Amino acid sequence: MNRLEGKVAVITGAGSGIGAATARLFAAEGAAVVVADLNEAGGKEVVRHCRDGGRATFVRADVTREEDVQAMIAAARDEYGRVDVLFNNAGLGGAIGPIHDTLVEDWDRTFAVLVRGVFLGIKHAVAQMRANGGGSIISTASVAGIRGGAGPHAYSAAKAAVVNLTRSVALEVAADNIRVNCICPGGINTPLISNRLGGTDVTDQVLAQLQPIVRAGRPEDIAGMALYLASDESSFVTGTSMVVDGGLTAGGGNLVRREGLQMPTGFSGPSFERVA
Repeated sequence: MNRLEGKVAVITGAGSGIGAATARLFAAEGAAVVVADLNEAGGKEVVRHCRDGGRATFVRADVTREEDVQAMIAAARDEYGRVDVLFNNAGLGGAIGPIHDTLVEDWDRTFAVLVRGVFLGIKHAVAQMRANGGGSIISTASVAGIRGGAGPHAYSAAKAAVVNLTRSVALEVAADNIRVNCICPGGINTPLISNRLGGTDVTDQVLAQLQPIVRAGRPEDIAGMALYLASDESSFVTGTSMVVDGGLTAGGGNLVRREGLQMPTGFSGPSFERVA
């Protein structure tokens, strides 16, 4: 307990799934947490959970808009005095389907959320962290960013960009005592997936088939890695992609082609958007 005592953490996409689990864990470990999301109802519910023995506040933020990201970082500074941790976690499935059917606007929206959102978070957190004397920046990438066949085309390309942006920025800011890392989840049962596969139980069954550890990944599995990267225990860790996938990339299945995960052509939006 108290592994983040005295730290202030900003988490995007914190209204559900991995972000929500991480916000609750960070608060339980002593951090003051800014829960940022477009999903206002979900975000405020997470804040209520975090405030049970912790400190938390909700900020509505669209990570594709620079003014929203600036305001999110400013809210953390104004409310709690500093920013020690940023977890760029907001995401969506994005453009799905064959490459020849992918719409340019769907491709661009995918990159806006998954890459521009990470870039903007890093850009505006770095200045604040320099003023604090250091900090930890974490981003959600994916196994789809480090191997083929683990995600849709646009999603995979965007997550690969997050992996390499992590490396390049880590080199730039290491002298400022700012660590930059990303997490590469495998098949994690979150609303982003379960809403489109027919519910949590069905998703558990499908994802359990994908890797040597025979169960679906849970948001808490990623939250645990984020806690390590946010804490001082990882003070000598930067520029890394931490894989949390139950052994999938060691030789597990194919997330895209495995029966039950096939998605139609189109666009997979945020988890709180109603699935048609």
